[in-house]
Amino acid sequence: MAFGVEKLHLVDPTPIQYMPTLSKELGIELYLKRDDLTSWGAGGNKLRKLEYLVADALQQGATMLVTVGGAQTNHGRLTAAVAAKYGLKCAIIAIDDYPGEVSANILLDRIMGCDVILKADDGRDENEQFDELCPKIIAQYEEKGEKVYFIPMGGSNALGALGYYDCAVELTAQAKEMGLEDARVIDSVGSIGTYMGLYCGLRNEDSPLRLTGIAISPFGEYKEHRIVEYFNEMKETYGLKCDAVRADFDIEKDYTRGGYNNLSKEVREAICLMARKEAVMLDPCYTGKGFAGLLEMVKEGKIAKGEKVIFLHTGGFPGLYTRHHREAFEEELLPGVTILD
Repeated sequence: MAFGVEKLHLVDPTPIQYMPTLSKELGIELYLKRDDLTSWGAGGNKLRKLEYLVADALQQGATMLVTVGGAQTNHGRLTAAVAAKYGLKCAIIAIDDYPGEVSANILLDRIMGCDVILKADDGRDENEQFDELCPKIIAQYEEKGEKVYFIPMGGSNALGALGYYDCAVELTAQAKEMGLEDARVIDSVGSIGTYMGLYCGLRNEDSPLRLTGIAISPFGEYKEHRIVEYFNEMKETYGLKCDAVRADFDIEKDYTRGGYNNLSKEVREAICLMARKEAVMLDPCYTGKGFAGLLEMVKEGKIAKGEKVIFLHTGGFPGLYTRHHREAFEEELLPGVTILD
């Protein structure tokens, strides 16, 4: 519990596991922090944020959680899971096209009883579209008697980030026990909340661990501004003793493959490499893209030979079953399927 703020207990400490085969092949010491192994709703990192966010919702007497994201949002799925566990209703609002089938996270959302509202992108700034759509949807639920608690994209606000402040403390203690105090932690960066929680926790607690983020979607002007604004919110809200400017945030921006949750042969190859060498499943939106970036960093010398690296596995395996990713995998992998008469 960071700063005495109330939270639910949804996440037990997750292990750090050594990846021996990939370590030998890459010439580094590679470890995974297995936040994909959290307990509820098929697992994933967002449960750490939801420990704080849903505790706040319950304290406020909410009857319903509403959040936003893409159609196949992992955060939305886990919000639906925690809502189900605590007897709350839930809805996910997405600026996205219907993918043509109820599969992957949308399937899991609906199994858990969550409403999914999809609106096609009209080309305007996504934040502008959400700002216009969300109040209308929330008002409709409130007219039906619900008390709605709104959770931002990815659970990425000052309260949600406390989940990864906690994780930074957990990581530091585990790394010390394993002799990994000089390791670099690598995190896939989307809505910035996981990265910011880790950054604040590591810095404010004087951890020796270093942090690098690998952007999985374009890191443009909005995010350049937001990352500094986000830190200042954390500092002001919780009285952090550390200071930071933009140059202090180590974010690799060259491995987005051109967009969010887009098709990428290099990402599929990275997913298959991890699966075939270590029997660990990554996803094509976050962890697979982040790991593909890590591989490029090794090739380019940005990660030194012999360096100790802890890659944060944030979950998201249902994304493998998203239609466009599944069909791309099928085309490449079908030759290994033998169909006998």
